[in-house]
Amino acid sequence: MFRFLHAADLHLDSPLRGLESYPDAPVEQIRGATRRALENLVDLAIEEQVAFVLIAGDLYDVSWKDYNTGLFFTQCMARLDEAGIPVFVISGNHDAASVITRALRPPQNVRLFSTRHPETQRLETLGVAIHGQGYQVSDTRDDLAAAYPVAEPGLFNIGLLHTALTGRVGHESYAPTTLDVLKGKGYDYWALGHVHQREVVCESPWVVFPGNLQGRHIRETGTKGCTLVTVDEGRVTGVEHREIDVLRWQECRVDLSGCDSQDVLFRQVRQSLQTARDLADARPLAVRLILAGECSMHGWLHQDVPRWTQECRNLAIDLGDVWLEKVRIETRPEQNLEDLLAQDSPLSSLARAVQDLRLADETFARIPELAELQAKLPPELAGAEEPIALSCGDERARLQEDVRALLLGRLLRQGRDE
Repeated sequence: MFRFLHAADLHLDSPLRGLESYPDAPVEQIRGATRRALENLVDLAIEEQVAFVLIAGDLYDVSWKDYNTGLFFTQCMARLDEAGIPVFVISGNHDAASVITRALRPPQNVRLFSTRHPETQRLETLGVAIHGQGYQVSDTRDDLAAAYPVAEPGLFNIGLLHTALTGRVGHESYAPTTLDVLKGKGYDYWALGHVHQREVVCESPWVVFPGNLQGRHIRETGTKGCTLVTVDEGRVTGVEHREIDVLRWQECRVDLSGCDSQDVLFRQVRQSLQTARDLADARPLAVRLILAGECSMHGWLHQDVPRWTQECRNLAIDLGDVWLEKVRIETRPEQNLEDLLAQDSPLSSLARAVQDLRLADETFARIPELAELQAKLPPELAGAEEPIALSCGDERARLQEDVRALLLGRLLRQGRDE
């Protein structure tokens, strides 16, 4: 019986664009998270006395040129070397473009697979054959798995591959392949990388995306870590997800339906943040807060977004170890909007015009000022993890919805005042 660890997508020292512009952002804590997650991986490997470690691509991050990143990786691998644990690595799309990957030699216990053709590494004492191929160029669109050799009889066969299979939302279709191709090789376990969300694609044979070690921004929410695999008498007997992230990202959606006072709003927001913090298992938590639902507070919220954002930030600070990455207000006016729209008055006509406001793509194309506005956006908005992109249809639709919500809220309050 033996065990091994399957990890992927370390993205060591991944640059976090625009982070410094966020109020009270724990910059150093977030920047150091990928390193501490790797240290946790090494600690886990030694603690579990694993036979070897697999890393399915993307050690580094594109053209990141800080050689201290590579030296840190070498130091971590040296700890595994002292424990007698070899590490098998394939390069991913980010590694192919990395200066560090091309310039630094891997540590002696790290076996880096060829990028020119599939290669097989054998662990004779364990009866294991590991097959893999790394990326020679970042934009790899060939089905690399198709050229992998078939399983070697009498051995436990593992395929190491960086791929999106037939496609995954949010990930480029690099090294595309199908489950049938993987099954056709006769391997016992496929250790995949590239997709940052953990997914067990298949159990016969096991085909697993472990997800990345550490979430780096709000699009990488939830638990992150690696997969611990147990093999007994030539077959997989255990596949466990191990959480080794050190900081967690979470999206909290608060339903404010029926909310009619500040006290109720604050109570519901605090309760949601408290629940998210409890689920983070004592890890620092970065939260995107979304206020939604039909409520009478709608107009007030949209009229003074900065004020309510700061109020919510204060609640997070009071809880401790919770940082609000962003507050998004997506509330809607209560049903009395229907009453207003049904009236025959100048105010109701204006409300109907706002409600029906939809600007087509060609309309935006005829507004030259938008390109000028985009060019004037500050770096923290233009270069953030989720930049404001006025050329993007989805972004324009969201901005239109925000404007519509603000205007309708003001019209409803005007209607009540009359």
